[in-house]
Amino acid sequence: MRQFTAIVNPTAGGSSGVAALLHVARLLREAGAELETEYSRSLAHAQDLAQQAGGRRRVVIAVGGDGIVGGIGGALSGTGTLLGLVPAGRGNDFARALGLPGEPAALARILLHNDPRSVDTVEVESAHGRAVALGSVYAGVDALANRHANHAKLLRGAASYYVGGLRAVATWRPADYRVTIDGEVHTHRGYTVVAANSAYYGSGRIIAPDARVDDGLLEVVMIRHAPRRLFFTMMNELRSGAHVHRPEVRILRGKEVRIEADRPVPYGADGEVDAVLPVTARVLPGSLSVLC
Repeated sequence: MRQFTAIVNPTAGGSSGVAALLHVARLLREAGAELETEYSRSLAHAQDLAQQAGGRRRVVIAVGGDGIVGGIGGALSGTGTLLGLVPAGRGNDFARALGLPGEPAALARILLHNDPRSVDTVEVESAHGRAVALGSVYAGVDALANRHANHAKLLRGAASYYVGGLRAVATWRPADYRVTIDGEVHTHRGYTVVAANSAYYGSGRIIAPDARVDDGLLEVVMIRHAPRRLFFTMMNELRSGAHVHRPEVRILRGKEVRIEADRPVPYGADGEVDAVLPVTARVLPGSLSVLC
């Protein structure tokens, strides 16, 4: 029987993380599993707790949204520690990429009985330091939109990202990007560059429909400059992934992506935005074991 340590972001999704864990925890304990719960004070604290639990050979359950899931998953990358998820945040995009259910009984069955799956992680390097992400690294208007969404007080889920996107696009001016993929340089003027390990970002938006979390590659999505009204249309098409068929969208693939720009363009990873370009994203194949 697996032994679990759940690490909860108590503010995720408007404090729904605690409630989400309670249902799953009851089912795990009823099945005879041992479960301990830790509450994080910060992302760094959550990462420390995860590494300590992994050192005791426990399965770490990240409870919250993409920020804490990415932070904990990044901390466990390359360690062999098993990671489980209880999605309880605003976006839950990595959980969506893994096909995880939201229903507590189904989640509990996965945590108790499923075999682990090896997935890729993304090493992120910049002047701000080194980190490891799970979903995507994005630089441009979407990073600005995510920053607005993270500061939204009255909106949750997709609504906060959509309103944040409208606010970001209204003030955005095109940036000149230099994108180096596995040593080959590409120039690009426009709205964003996304190095995607997962198909999803921004609370279910399908930015890279062909991205897979276990193929050892990043999908590099570049959206060129277009009239604002067309970009708003493309924002709506992100719900289905139909934007990839537009001539303003270019998609390449690679293992290492460096993104630079002609001005201090913000970039983010796994829902967290606190830095500016340049940044390098490098895939780490099969470096994380996840119960999904």
